Amino acid sequence: MSQRYDAIIIGGGHNGLICAAYLARAGRKVLVLESRYLVGGAAVTEEINPGFKYTVASYVVSLLRPQIIADLNLPAYGFELLPLNGTLTPMVNGDHLMRWHDAGETRLELMRHSPADAEAYEHFAMLMYHLAMAVRPMLSTTPVDPTSLSPAALKQLADVGRQFGKKADYLYDLAKLMTMSSGDFVEQWFETPALQGTLAASGIIGTFLGPRSPGSAYVMLHHYMGEIDGEFRAWGLPRGGMGAVSEAIASSARAFGAEIRCDAPVRQVIVQGNQAVGVALVDGEEIYAGTVVSSVDPKLTFEHLIEAEHLPDEFRKHIARYKIRGSSGKVNLSIDALPEFTCLQHLSESDQIAYLSGAMSISPNIEYLERAFDDAKYGNYSRRPYMDMVIPSLIDPAMAPPGKHVVSLFCAFAPYDLAEGTWEDHREGFGDAVIDALAQFAPNIKDIILHRQVLTPWDMEQQMGLTQGNIFHGELTLEQLFFLRPAPGYADFTTPLRHMYMCGSGCHPGGGVMGAPGKLAAARIIADTR
Repeated sequence: MSQRYDAIIIGGGHNGLICAAYLARAGRKVLVLESRYLVGGAAVTEEINPGFKYTVASYVVSLLRPQIIADLNLPAYGFELLPLNGTLTPMVNGDHLMRWHDAGETRLELMRHSPADAEAYEHFAMLMYHLAMAVRPMLSTTPVDPTSLSPAALKQLADVGRQFGKKADYLYDLAKLMTMSSGDFVEQWFETPALQGTLAASGIIGTFLGPRSPGSAYVMLHHYMGEIDGEFRAWGLPRGGMGAVSEAIASSARAFGAEIRCDAPVRQVIVQGNQAVGVALVDGEEIYAGTVVSSVDPKLTFEHLIEAEHLPDEFRKHIARYKIRGSSGKVNLSIDALPEFTCLQHLSESDQIAYLSGAMSISPNIEYLERAFDDAKYGNYSRRPYMDMVIPSLIDPAMAPPGKHVVSLFCAFAPYDLAEGTWEDHREGFGDAVIDALAQFAPNIKDIILHRQVLTPWDMEQQMGLTQGNIFHGELTLEQLFFLRPAPGYADFTTPLRHMYMCGSGCHPGGGVMGAPGKLAAARIIADTR
């Protein structure tokens, strides 16, 4: 028998590493088992082509909780965020919309398109701020079971109510956000198509929803809660790519005493009676621990790593119904010059670089997004996909050789289940569709590509263990949030097995490089095993 641990964590994604760091900080003997050759899960940096470093899947940071950064002293291990300038949206008429990081500059830009929108934008931003501030405490709290009558549960429910009770309208607006589509919600506020499209687009990221699908408005709020150094609604790129974030967390975990093993895929959770006692690796090795924690998604955990006979029928039915449809793809490019956007041609080279040093959203209007979703509904990848584009090497030159750049293109929609053929058949066709769509706004893009990497949902499942390639470990829809994530009665990071817990994005409060599931799960485990 191998040496025994206090806790084994399955999966070395950022949540698993964070959970390991907190457990090790509390004096537990922790082992993290990662199937790949490097830690990070979907938050990795890889040099696919010599000199060009891709943030392969996940590509931006804003949701990572400040408390986690402080508790784990991540800056001491190389964690550094580089703020983006803003978001550029090319328009179909050759114009553009730029939402700068500076509120005053954004107001001037909006005035150019619609004085009414410039005025409404300030009120909209304030509403979203207050809604996010009301919801944000939930990101740091284990969801209360609404069926519980315990004093602690009732107090927590009362605390949540007080957050919204500060202004009754917030509760009404939150009800709209939880039930409306992102498209319908933003159309109540704005008239400029490019502004509508760009705001609505944040409601479809990582979900199998279009901008007209009810429930997509909440996803918009979820993304709205970004912060860098305490500055609300700020997004940034990590120096060194997303892998640098994961490596910083891993270094912190190791400094607290955690052990991390790569190239160690888990085949099965070992169950004795109704208790998880360890894991069996693919190579046959068995490792035992007082606690087993899964940071991989609920489908992979409960349908593949644990034999069905060990789980209650009702729980298995909930997991079977859990929606985890993959809908996103990723294209990474090496380029030998900067893209020349038609909408920026009237600007000087230095001014163009200022625009390109932010994000670029290919979302000219809501109709464009909905048509992209129409393709996916019937099992096809979008012929004109929505894209969220960044050029990391503009603000972190070490990501590419001098004079050259890397481009990250997050793309929707790419359904996991295709109507015809396989993703191996259609991978390059999807990549071509992405480049063709981008060329409508930056015509030189095809001439400057040196290399490209195309990741479909199937690739993300095969390479990173994301069931169906779902980047959030499950959709962020109302029936899969808060005390319902991943199943009723198990939003507190426990599972039907004794001494087994969950800590990944399939738990509350959901996806993104946030770290809250890892931190909250660790707190629960420490409390249970103290």
